[in-house]
Amino acid sequence: MITKGIILAGGNGTRLFPATKAQSKQLLIVYDKPLIYYPLSTLMLAGIREILIITTPQDSSNFRKLFGDGSHLGLNLQYAMQAQPNGIAEAFIIAEDFIGDDQVCLILGDNIFYGKLDFLRSAIANNRGGWIFGYNVQSPNNYGVVEIGKDNKVLSIEEKPIHPKSNYAISGIYIFDSKVSEIAKSQQPSGRGELEITDIQKQYLQDNCLDITIMGRGIAWFDTGTPENLLEAGMFVRAIEKRQGRQIACIEEIALNQNFITLSDFNRIIDFLPECDYKKYCQKIANENE
Repeated sequence: MITKGIILAGGNGTRLFPATKAQSKQLLIVYDKPLIYYPLSTLMLAGIREILIITTPQDSSNFRKLFGDGSHLGLNLQYAMQAQPNGIAEAFIIAEDFIGDDQVCLILGDNIFYGKLDFLRSAIANNRGGWIFGYNVQSPNNYGVVEIGKDNKVLSIEEKPIHPKSNYAISGIYIFDSKVSEIAKSQQPSGRGELEITDIQKQYLQDNCLDITIMGRGIAWFDTGTPENLLEAGMFVRAIEKRQGRQIACIEEIALNQNFITLSDFNRIIDFLPECDYKKYCQKIANENE
């Protein structure tokens, strides 16, 4: 089964103002890379090569400048625009032709995941409709919240409830089959005028084809929508990279390790990089693969 990817990189980033006054929040730096590198790397590590980046009309050219068509990374990158922040679920309407008859994995452009992605690859391989991923948090009322029963069965889903039924937030990565676009088109905007992703999930739950994976302690998840969370994510990335001597979300290295490109392709990419620590790191990876 083919799985396509979507990165939703739209929105106004109002919680990060004034940092987002002149640029997309997904282009803000998380330690040493643009934020969007991290969700892109997650999709790549899951083996997804055909990816649609949905952004705003004013930011589209910057993302194209950053990645082009992705062919140098062995990817097929396409672009679409969300004119207004009308909700996460609208992405599936915008991407209807892109999705076609395939299943799709959507990741929010301001979400960072770190750790072994076996849970994601397993969900992609076994999805029978929709799949969500829960994460234990201290303040679940800030998120969509999932209530779980016996045998990991989803019992209910609520959007930012005042009195959450669990501490499991629904993280910003979702897998759905090709029916998701039609389901999204059948939804009505919520009280805040948006098409809610939780309404999509509730429809799959009603149809008895929604599964969930609870991400364990070995997985770190950051929703970087506030200055504090953005800083925390940057400090986390710095700590890991300094301790291990390995880059997080080096998309060229991931493309090489995933066999999306050859070592010769990788070396050609390095030749075009400016003199910087990022180039030195890529050169070290090339030497290790000789």
